[in-house]
Amino acid sequence: MTKIKICGLQSEDDISYVNKLRPDYVGFVFMKGRRRYITPEDAAHLRNLLDPSIQCVGVFVDAPIENVVSLLENGTIQLAQLHGHEDAAYAKRLKELCGKPIIKAFIIKNEDDIKKALNYDCDYMLLDNGLGTGETFDWSLIKNIDKPFFLAGGLTPENVQEAISLTQPYAVDTSSGVETDHHKDYNKIKAFIDAVHSMN
Repeated sequence: MTKIKICGLQSEDDISYVNKLRPDYVGFVFMKGRRRYITPEDAAHLRNLLDPSIQCVGVFVDAPIENVVSLLENGTIQLAQLHGHEDAAYAKRLKELCGKPIIKAFIIKNEDDIKKALNYDCDYMLLDNGLGTGETFDWSLIKNIDKPFFLAGGLTPENVQEAISLTQPYAVDTSSGVETDHHKDYNKIKAFIDAVHSMN
């Protein structure tokens, strides 16, 4: 059964939508300067409003490791998603400090990028076209991957079924694909989740 992650939540309305629609994961973006940036304080508030069965993922880019550990240890997030140049030593240290699952994001342009992702020691890979570009990449590059991965990049209610059938991901991850005018759209989130569930 393909899991679902709705990323870039920022408001109480967003939380009310996911509490009704029940994705497996939601994401908070802790990257200053990004449109969907959220402060740790606001994220903690939203986490308290979120159904506890939904897991929270924190999205980071080259953040000081103590910042990531703090959010994992205080329960604001349950998984860390690393989108920067974090090396294997960073991931190993993070794991030693808190023992929580780590998702490492990789931009996929060719088969060498897939090999690099497979060689990185993490719990899950996230395969993407870029950092929040909202565009897909060549899914045919993903073949016979036996490590669980989140598929991201340009996923929408209209193309997510094709993406799942071609790549067989552990989870699908969307943000802009379920927005209208840069805000999460209840109907689009519902359509996305219904599309995934109809394949399971």
